Amino acid sequence: MKETMNRTVTAALIFLLLSVPVVWAETASEIVRQSDQQMRGKSSYVEMTMQIIRPDWTRTMSMKAWSKGADFSLVLVTAPARDKGSSSLKRNKEMWNWVPSIERVIKIAPSMLGQSWMGSDFTNDDLINQSSIVVDYTHKLLREEQFDGVDCWVIESIPKEDAPVVWGKLILTISKKQYHQRQIVYYDEFNERISTLTTLDVKEIGGRLLPTRMEMRPADKPEDKTVLIYHTAAFEFDIPASFFSLSNMKGLRE
Repeated sequence: MKETMNRTVTAALIFLLLSVPVVWAETASEIVRQSDQQMRGKSSYVEMTMQIIRPDWTRTMSMKAWSKGADFSLVLVTAPARDKGSSSLKRNKEMWNWVPSIERVIKIAPSMLGQSWMGSDFTNDDLINQSSIVVDYTHKLLREEQFDGVDCWVIESIPKEDAPVVWGKLILTISKKQYHQRQIVYYDEFNERISTLTTLDVKEIGGRLLPTRMEMRPADKPEDKTVLIYHTAAFEFDIPASFFSLSNMKGLRE
């Protein structure tokens, strides 16, 4: 009798366990927030090279970039000579480009977020407004899988209503151990795949283990790509919000 009761209790417990839905240890929003903190932190400074690669030509630019939290970022082109001094600024929800050759500041309207940044495969939204992924999207954990031999989460990110972003959907692949964004697939509002960003060459830089090479490939032109290579980085230093001003954007030099 006792053995029968024990079997009944055991069977009931197994049934209950199988009936409980899977609860992830971390929410998708927390994973995305952690990944953004890992890549940028409270403040960041990066020196990098951008290579715009086409089947019959390649263009290379050297750049410096600063950020403060999710609200401020500034990108400065330091080479080649014809582009030197060009810069892009984000303050909260507003963005501008400075074009020194015509001595003009161009405000980036929401309709311009999807336009190419400096002729690359990155858009204004990708390069300048990237931290908005934390606050302007809702996130859903889809599955777990391996990417490049690393255990990862796969997360679907949908923009919030009236969010100032260009993408209709993002699919993020984030590594479990280091919270690296190993891949981002970008979709438009019609659910058409537009481009894919892949991160490679994980190394120690600025005291952190980070991907130091990023490749953006447009879906409709598989032979084209834009590569970002990080050379130097620093994180978690004091930088005033006043650094991210229109006057400083125009006055920055190498």
